[in-house]
Amino acid sequence: MATSTTRPPTGEERDQRPLGIRTMRASTRRLLAEGAEPPTADELETLTLRLRGHIMVTVPEVEEMAGRLPRNDTRHACARACIGEARMRMRLEPGTTPPAQIAHAQRLARSVNALCDHYENLGGS
Repeated sequence: MATSTTRPPTGEERDQRPLGIRTMRASTRRLLAEGAEPPTADELETLTLRLRGHIMVTVPEVEEMAGRLPRNDTRHACARACIGEARMRMRLEPGTTPPAQIAHAQRLARSVNALCDHYENLGGS
């Protein structure tokens, strides 16, 4: 996988661009909705990349918001655990079979949903 040489946005730059929670949740529904049709190989690749991007954008936001809370606050601990799980899932490689690739994308989708929940619970709009 290619490595990006662009720098991550600063806190000030992130404050100017609100997260697209609706868009992120719509991406996850494509994989997690009851009775959803399995995506084609091309769709799956696009969805997986999109979900990875959602995680890359959301983690710093949730991390910053959780960091404003006391360390002994339950919301802080839960958000940090979610961030750790999302980062771990980002490091994993999908399997080589379509079912394994779908399962990988579904795990990413669950992380996106959880990060969106934390973002909203921590006061994000």
